[in-house]
Amino acid sequence: MVGLASLAVGCTDLNVPVDSQYTSYPNSEAALEAQLSGIYFQMRDCFGRRYMEGLALSSDEYTAVSYGGNWYDNGAYAHPSLHNFVYSDASIDWMTVLASGVVKANEVINSDADAKYKAPARAMRAYFTYIMMDCWGDVAINDATKAGEIDLEARQPRADVARWIESELKEIIPQLTTETTGENYGKPNKYMAQALLARLYINWPVFTASAVENYDAATATNEKLADCIAVCDEIIKSGKFELGPDAYRFKFASDNTERVEAGTIKDFIYAMPYHTTQATGMQYGRSHSYKDIKNMNPSYYGEQLTNSGGGYVTMVPEFVKLFNLKGDERNKLIIGLSEDLDDYRYDTGKDENTVYVYDPKTLLPTTQVALNKEGNPLKISRNINLVEKDFTINVGDNLDGWRQGCRTTKWHVTRSDFANGRNQSNDIPLMRYAEILLTKAEALTRQGSSSEAKDLVNQVRAYANAELLANNPTLDDIYQERGREFFDENLRRADMIRFGHFEDEYFPHYKDFPTANFDKTRRVFPINGSMLDLNPKWKQNAGY
Repeated sequence: MVGLASLAVGCTDLNVPVDSQYTSYPNSEAALEAQLSGIYFQMRDCFGRRYMEGLALSSDEYTAVSYGGNWYDNGAYAHPSLHNFVYSDASIDWMTVLASGVVKANEVINSDADAKYKAPARAMRAYFTYIMMDCWGDVAINDATKAGEIDLEARQPRADVARWIESELKEIIPQLTTETTGENYGKPNKYMAQALLARLYINWPVFTASAVENYDAATATNEKLADCIAVCDEIIKSGKFELGPDAYRFKFASDNTERVEAGTIKDFIYAMPYHTTQATGMQYGRSHSYKDIKNMNPSYYGEQLTNSGGGYVTMVPEFVKLFNLKGDERNKLIIGLSEDLDDYRYDTGKDENTVYVYDPKTLLPTTQVALNKEGNPLKISRNINLVEKDFTINVGDNLDGWRQGCRTTKWHVTRSDFANGRNQSNDIPLMRYAEILLTKAEALTRQGSSSEAKDLVNQVRAYANAELLANNPTLDDIYQERGREFFDENLRRADMIRFGHFEDEYFPHYKDFPTANFDKTRRVFPINGSMLDLNPKWKQNAGY
């Protein structure tokens, strides 16, 4: 068993050396497309829940709470919130899914299939490897062409992995399709590979640091800024993408597939498609919604739901303060942010705010007050009040506990979807045009103050109807703007590390909180114990 193949479970015959695997492959287009589909959608279940839990809960966007111990689940959600990761936590136990995806990709790459099939398989292999490198640091480079240069069974230095990903993407970009919709929706394309390259370049100093704990945002320099700007420009100049025409809130709705097909969402460079019965796994509403949402009639989504919410994911009070720009449509996706429907934004004067029912067609709050199960107005507490300060992050299993922390309607839940095992039809955009604009703005700002950077940030703000920047942006301006634009899209953790904020204090990650960890080694997750057992050459990450 070689490289990641020795760590993947239950996906194929793992005892075949990677450099001799599948020299002959079914030559029918249908068989190849079926095999490739298994690669493209390998992470569907994981992206729909566990990936979000690992990344969002370890950032300052969200925290996990328990209700009298319910939903503590042996710390699977609390541990990321405190950076007190445990290698057996379900919220970060999904490296094997990525490893299996790499093995599946290699079945095509190492076969006699036509090059047009190998290029998208290589794109997915690079993407899966990128996620592993981002989340776990040093990982294997499972590339048969490197068999004579490196030990394919061993983890390679993170910097070497980053350079390999760069070379892979640059080589295959000319071979990938430029079609992003229709039959190619949810599949790798030229712009997906370029967007991944831009993401790699902007994080280059993080990935090439001598050790994860040695990266210092204040002193780090990025040799890839010009390359980052160039690849962003290629995407921008393609003319394929734009922020509109649909309003921001509709990008994440249950009918966003149809909107992409209709051409009213042009922001998605690469997305994971979902459907409540045909492509299941998207369950953000399960964890993000108010705990007792089943007993609200109507719920704040504008319909009565027949399934309950887990409700264990709530917004961090410090993060909610970002939603303070006048007129910003993104503010209106935060439940409990404000009571002023004419100027819906963070107000320092109030902690508790009445929740309004949203119109399921416009996805905006109405004047109808949402009621709890006792028939009283539901008021959300932006600050989170604990029963006691302990490792369970317990808010109490009652009406008062359930209302702790703001919620979001970004991934608007519908009754018809939620009835099917709480599986939603909201597609998850994995790479968006807005990210390219703000990444270029960041690269320009890191090179020096830039009026072009201001124009790029203001494109994003103007689209969301938010007040515009008057001056050239600082890095902090861009950091905050990325927080508003990409909240709940699993980018915040990497942003926090790159901008030097991962070790900040934010609920419940306070220095006086029991079990909260501030060690810089926590910038990567621990490797699951079963994976270490399978490959003795792999050692646990430092600090665990």
